[in-house]
This record gives sequence, structure tokens and C-alpha cells, in this order.
Amino acid sequence: MQNSMMVIKSDWNGQPTFKMIPLSKDCPYLEAIYDSQSKVLALIGLTRKNVFHMMPKLDDNGDVVPRKTRTEGAKAHKEERRTIETFQEYYLTDVDDIKAFVNHFANNAYAAADFLTPATA
Repeated sequence: MQNSMMVIKSDWNGQPTFKMIPLSKDCPYLEAIYDSQSKVLALIGLTRKNVFHMMPKLDDNGDVVPRKTRTEGAKAHKEERRTIETFQEYYLTDVDDIKAFVNHFANNAYAAADFLTPATA
């Protein structure tokens, strides 16, 4: 599993950053993305879990059901609570943990170094 991901340059919220993508099927993560503004590495793992989300309510035709009365700050459509299967997420906030993760999993860890230097990290 070591060196099972590759660092690629990308953008996130209009800011330059890096992402990590898997190189093999045995990699335990689907994706990693570094948010350079909040200094967080978000990881998407392979483990699936069921979570509740509020989703727009749909009519028999699949159209969003509008609310009859509108209140300020409220959404214009009805919502309902649904169970959705999602992938487990992990968030690394310590720069040393982020560097250790990148060095362990990335075959080109040097590509992330510019984003994790003291001036930007």
C-alpha cells in the first residue's frame, strides 16, 4: 500500500492546491485533497457507511416539490430525510500528520512540498 497514490496539481475553491489519486486497486483511499485555505487534507476512504441527509422532496414526475408558503431564509422547496450510502471521510489538520501521510502514500511526495512549507502551511 505504500506509494499507492500520486500527487497531482489542482484547484480548490479558486486556489491552487494538490490532490492525491489512487494508483492501484489495493489503495485504501479513493481521493485526497488539500484545502490550502484551511490547511486541511481531506481523505475519502473505501469504507462505506449509511448517513442521513436532507434531500429535496420529489413528486411522482421526479420534479422538486415547491413550498406553498415562503419564509425568509427557508428553502423554496420541501425536503425529506433520506439514508444515503457514502464513503468514510477523514480530515488531517496537523501539518506533520499531513506530511507523514503524503510521504507514506504518494510515489511523488515532492510534488506536494510547495503547499506544505512553513510559508503556506
